[in-house]
Amino acid sequence: MSTAALPETGVALGLRRLYFVRFAFALLWAGSLVATASSLSAVSLALLVLYPVFDVAAAIVDLRSSKETKAVTGLYVNIAISLLAATGLALAASSGIPGVLRVWGSWAIVSGLVQLVVGVLRRGLGGQWPMILSGGISVLAGTSFILQSAKDGATLVNLAGYALLGGIFFLVSALRLRARSTAAR
Repeated sequence: MSTAALPETGVALGLRRLYFVRFAFALLWAGSLVATASSLSAVSLALLVLYPVFDVAAAIVDLRSSKETKAVTGLYVNIAISLLAATGLALAASSGIPGVLRVWGSWAIVSGLVQLVVGVLRRGLGGQWPMILSGGISVLAGTSFILQSAKDGATLVNLAGYALLGGIFFLVSALRLRARSTAAR
């Protein structure tokens, strides 16, 4: 094994662990939001703000294991976008569910584009096609949330489905990274 392959192996191992954690969080978060999504309560608002805050924490963990990759700039951008989203969601709550959907949708579009770019930059690590697809789907879903915000009876339930689908993409990526590392041995 060459020494050039060691950093990639460390990055891939770190990503695999992080992706499993992100899947578990998305699963728990989506279930919690569904249980509280009938209205914009203090609990649902806390969950809405928690999601981008968790995204910031995950990006920081990712950044620590990916310091020497091309993806670092995208991770910094993701941290800034997610911090803005958490603040925006807290402020949008005063205007109701349509305002929350507009902020969430905008965040989904921009963070989806960043995820797509980071996935492309990490293609060589393996397990990134689900992340690339997830980024593209996030852009489409974000647009859908913005359009939904203009309709009567807008609901938060679709955000849970969005998070769950994103979590499934993280799980698939983690499994693909595991398969690749097992095959490399």
